[in-house]
Amino acid sequence: MSQMPQPTALTKCPICEWPLASDDRFCGACGHDLSAVSAPPEDHPTLTMNGTAGDTPDEAASVAWPVASEPSADTPPPVVRPTDIPGTDSGGGELSGPGRGVRFDRPSEPDEYPLAAPQPADPRTGDLATPPAGTKLCVACRAGQVDRDGYCENCGHAQPRERDHMEQELGAVAAVSDRGLRHHRNEDAFAVSSTALPDGSPAVVAIVCDGVSSATRPDDASLAAARAANETLLESLPRGTHPQQAMHDAIVAASNAVNALAEEPETAQEHAPHQNAPACTIVGSVVTPTLLVVGWVGDSRAYWVPVDRGAPSARLTEDDSWAAQMVAAGLMNEAEAYADERAHAITGWLGADAYELEPHTASFKPDRPGVVVVCTDGLWNYAEAAEEMAEAVPLDAAQRPLHCAQVLVGRALDGGGHDNVTVAVLPFPAPPQGAGSA
Repeated sequence: MSQMPQPTALTKCPICEWPLASDDRFCGACGHDLSAVSAPPEDHPTLTMNGTAGDTPDEAASVAWPVASEPSADTPPPVVRPTDIPGTDSGGGELSGPGRGVRFDRPSEPDEYPLAAPQPADPRTGDLATPPAGTKLCVACRAGQVDRDGYCENCGHAQPRERDHMEQELGAVAAVSDRGLRHHRNEDAFAVSSTALPDGSPAVVAIVCDGVSSATRPDDASLAAARAANETLLESLPRGTHPQQAMHDAIVAASNAVNALAEEPETAQEHAPHQNAPACTIVGSVVTPTLLVVGWVGDSRAYWVPVDRGAPSARLTEDDSWAAQMVAAGLMNEAEAYADERAHAITGWLGADAYELEPHTASFKPDRPGVVVVCTDGLWNYAEAAEEMAEAVPLDAAQRPLHCAQVLVGRALDGGGHDNVTVAVLPFPAPPQGAGSA
C-alpha cells in the first residue's frame, strides 16, 4: 500500500498565525487546510550565491550604454553626459524633455522678483480714526467703538478705566488713587485745588471720598461728592468764609450731590428691584499759612506728620464706625475693637439712606511745619496708628508731595492692595502761590 506524501510540518497557521501541533491538518482558529500550503514565491537571485548562475537580465529592459571608442592619441575620447542616456520614470515610461535623463542646467532667474500684493494695514499701528462725537475707539483693535459697559463692540476687549490709577499735582498739594489688587474698579475719588483768601494768602484744598461698595453706584457717589465739596470750598473761601465753616458747608453740598443720584434712572437700572441709594464717605482738609482745618463723615482719615520726626504725629479724625463706637463707649479697647470683624462697619456716610447728617470739623494751629495725609481706609489699614503713618511718610514729603503720595499708595499695594487706595498730601504751612514741588 502506497503512502501519501506528508506536507511539511508547520508551527504557525500561514493565514492567522495560530500555533499548530505537528499532526494538525486544519488550523484550530480559522479552519485553514494546512495540506494546501501555497508554494513559496519564485526567487530570481541577481547574484550567484550557491554556485549556480542567476537569471540573465531582460535584454529589453536593459539600457543601451554607448560603446566606448578605441582611445586615440590624436582624438580625445568623446564625453558622455547624463542627458545623453535614455531613462525611465518610476512608472516605467520614458522621461520627457530633451535628453530624457538627469538635467543639471537651471532656468535663468530674473533680475528682479515681483513684489507681493500689499497687505492691509494693521489697525493697531495705523493712524487712529476719529471716532464719532461722544464715543471712543478700542485701545486693542483701534477699530471698534467702546460701549457703555467699557467693552469693544468689535473685538470684545475690556477697556482700561480712567479711574484705575489717577495722579494729580498742583505744586502745594498732590494726590494719587489706585484701584488696588482685589477690586474690579476704583470706587474712590479725590479733588485737589488751591485758591486765595481775601487777604491774598494761599489756601490749599484736598478732598478724598470712598464709595460704599454695598451701595448702588459707589464710584459715581464718591466722584459727585468730591467735586461738589471742592467747588463749594473754591466759592466760599475767597469770599472770606472761615475755613472751618466752609468745610462744613462743603460736606453738606457733597451730601446733597450724592442724594441726587438716588433719583436718577441709572440707579434704578443697576440693581432693580433690589436697589439701594448711592453712598460714600468723605474727608477733606484746608491748609492756610496759619491754620489747618479738617472735616469728615465716615471712616476716611486725616493724619498730621511733622517734618521734625522727633515731634509727635497725630490722627486728626475720629471714625464713624462700629469699632470707634465700642471704644468711645468704653466697651473695648482700640486693639480689641479693630480686631473684630465688625470693626469697619460704618455708622456715618453720605447718601439718601444715611442717618441724620452730622459733618465733623476741626481746626488746628500747628507750631511747626509738617504734612497732612488725607486718605481712605485702603491706606490706613496698612498704617493705622499715627506713628506707623509717620514711619511710612518720606522725610522729604513737604518738598515732594506727589512722591510721598506715590510711596504711600505703593505701601498699600505691597501690603496686599485689598481695597481701593487714595491719598492726598498737603504741606503745612501752605506755600506761597505758584510754589511747586522740588
